[in-house]
Amino acid sequence: MEFMLDTLNLDEIKKWARVLPLAGVTSNPTIAKKEGNIDFFDRIHKVREIIGGSPSIHVQVVAKDYEGILKDAAEIREQCDENTYIKVPVTPEGLAAIKVLKAEGYKITATAIYTVFQGLLAIEAGADYLAPYYNRMENLNIDSAQVISQLASAIERNHSSSKILAASFKNVAQVNLAFKEGTQAITAGADVFEAAFGMPSIPKAVDDFEADWSAVHHKNTIS
Repeated sequence: MEFMLDTLNLDEIKKWARVLPLAGVTSNPTIAKKEGNIDFFDRIHKVREIIGGSPSIHVQVVAKDYEGILKDAAEIREQCDENTYIKVPVTPEGLAAIKVLKAEGYKITATAIYTVFQGLLAIEAGADYLAPYYNRMENLNIDSAQVISQLASAIERNHSSSKILAASFKNVAQVNLAFKEGTQAITAGADVFEAAFGMPSIPKAVDDFEADWSAVHHKNTIS
């Protein structure tokens, strides 16, 4: 399993990079917009300083046409390190670009996946990660779990090295179901990770353990 953060907020990344077994950070123009008028690549470099060299960073192309996507990818590669994945939407122009970029050694995350067919094409084109949009699919009355399940089966059946990086989550239940159906990785906002530890029973159990130990040993640590 891989857990990634879907944010460019440095405070959130600092907090959760310390807590999580963090596999990477994902971004897109919408996420960048939330941070205001930032120097985008400077922000990416700061993210790298926080998370270290091993976790991946995923950066979205903005261009929609084939030539523009290739130029965006080249600029991202020039500005970022080798452990950066280029996020390319699975459109006709994007799919054509993915084939070329993979042949040139780029790491690719195929995005904007709403259907099984898009995912199958991305697998065959050699994408390293496939990013189906879980909550957005649900909002369109698409069975998100079934999409992930079929893609996971296709990856296993074809012995593909592609991984599913499920995205667009609104709650922890969606994340749990995505893993149940076979996703290898997820990316979620800090709010989802916050909610995962928000159950009142968790801190109560910890407090009870401390109180019981303290009642006997008159201190709140073992050491």
